[in-house]
Amino acid sequence: MAVQLESYVLLAAFLFCIGIFGLVNSRNAVRVLMSIELMLNAVNINLIAFSNFLDSEEIKGQIFTIFVLTVAAAEAAVGLAIILSIYRNRETIDMEQFNLLKW
Repeated sequence: MAVQLESYVLLAAFLFCIGIFGLVNSRNAVRVLMSIELMLNAVNINLIAFSNFLDSEEIKGQIFTIFVLTVAAAEAAVGLAIILSIYRNRETIDMEQFNLLKW
């Protein structure tokens, strides 16, 4: 019994919607980064599912997924470093209080 493409697409859409909801409704900067990672993982599921569905002999979707995971890891490292720097200066990670770029 094989899992159909629609199941993977629905799972990815569900994860992406959770990520959008967390991105829009969250005030915590760490939670915002986690929501972005969740959205990127939904994209990775779609890449692998469509790659397997369209041409299971080649691994183009898996290559793109590894690239997205690499970029996501770098984004997480830089994002956490920025959040730690802001926390040291402001003693909060509330998104409403980030006014560093305002004149």
